[in-house]
Amino acid sequence: MMTPCTIASAPGKVLLAGGYLVLEQAFTGLVVGTSARFYTVIRPSSQASTTTPGTVTVLSPQFEQASWTYQAIATNEKLAFHSITTESQNKFVETCLKFSLDVILQRIGSHALNEKLAQGIEITIVGDNDFYSQRAQLEAKHLENNAESLASLDPFCKTHATLGSVHKTGLGSSAALTTSLVAALLLFFQVVGHELNKKEKTLIHNLAQFVHCFAQGKVGSGFDVSSAVWGSHRYKRFNPAILTPIMDEHVDAAILSKALDADNTEWDNEVAPFTLPPGLDLMLADIDAGSHTPTLVGKVLAWKKANPDEANALWNELGKYNSLVEHHFRQLTSLYHDDGEEYNTTIQTCAQLKCTEWETAVSGKVGKELVSLVHDFNHVRGLLQKMSELSGVPIEPKEQTHLLDTCTQVPGVVMSGVPGAGGYDAIFCIVLSNQSKHAVRKVWESWKDLSVGPLLSQADSNGVTSVSLLSVPGLADTLTSK
Repeated sequence: MMTPCTIASAPGKVLLAGGYLVLEQAFTGLVVGTSARFYTVIRPSSQASTTTPGTVTVLSPQFEQASWTYQAIATNEKLAFHSITTESQNKFVETCLKFSLDVILQRIGSHALNEKLAQGIEITIVGDNDFYSQRAQLEAKHLENNAESLASLDPFCKTHATLGSVHKTGLGSSAALTTSLVAALLLFFQVVGHELNKKEKTLIHNLAQFVHCFAQGKVGSGFDVSSAVWGSHRYKRFNPAILTPIMDEHVDAAILSKALDADNTEWDNEVAPFTLPPGLDLMLADIDAGSHTPTLVGKVLAWKKANPDEANALWNELGKYNSLVEHHFRQLTSLYHDDGEEYNTTIQTCAQLKCTEWETAVSGKVGKELVSLVHDFNHVRGLLQKMSELSGVPIEPKEQTHLLDTCTQVPGVVMSGVPGAGGYDAIFCIVLSNQSKHAVRKVWESWKDLSVGPLLSQADSNGVTSVSLLSVPGLADTLTSK
């Protein structure tokens, strides 16, 4: 019989608009959550009779050499926490455990914390297959790199790599992992309830932002953690000054807890819920070249600092057109609610035609909005290409441009682009029909200039959730096949 367990889940992300600009509070980003999710499972140790009280074992069964053990004991409202594992470290997991337990201790006290840890706990963390390239897995099974082959793989399949060597697909694995682990710990220690109301999610958000920034060694934009908590939304970042003073290994736990509290009004980030309009589907592909996002961002910011007038003019124009893209999406949703019949008819007509043909083929408000969306998103792409050229940073590399332009010529494709910071990580397309989706995948499969692999994720507006073990196919198997 399976031991009762606590499970939290958090989604990956795609930043459709706002790359680089989202670092500044003057601008916003439009981020879409994905159906690819991370899951953290916490349960009492399976070797409780032989486990030292306060032992925390963390397992990541998709990876090689991915087991870590820690000791956590509270005395006089102070936490003694250290790693027992010496051969390998996991900065994100260790940082998350240490600071989350500090915050939890401030809320429940030493006795309750030690009681929950008395027989030791076992934490298992897994991510959906889309977070990692499955090329090696497909090759080992002699399968083509296509959607059908990916769908045939077991859930949470092994990567045959270490955490340091795995090829990520750019869906925000570290933010989704951190958020799911923070949420699972707060759930397990009963600091939050399973319904996860707005105030509880705000605590998860603030704590996950701090942990993620600390593990990365800097205060980032935070949009990836924000989408892991809140799902799809328009994001305006928090003032970095909230976290800067507490980014200290030895920060006082009471000060940390107060700074991260859901009632702390210094947190000035803004979240406006968002969903793609009906009939518009998100498609994603992994490019087997990879980019190191912090390197790209660092180079762009260095160029911006060296050329402030040129850069600021470009950023302001980009900010304006990013907002227009969001506006068109929201208008389309509104038009669907105003007249669903006209909306669906227009979508069906456009799904049969290239986006360059829509202006002459369709009339009415829906057609006009779709044409404006295409126009303004193409302008965004043009500005990103200009930023690439001026900064010398491959935000939309020329090889990507060729691929994206080809995708956009497929009937029923609204837009194609590079998400987030760009580079060689991934591409996205937004399409109007299953037929369009199938045709785009055919382009990817036949592409020769880059190795393009489809991902199975779709847009999903849901953020962090508490889930049951049996509601997630394959999750129970990961707990028994260590």
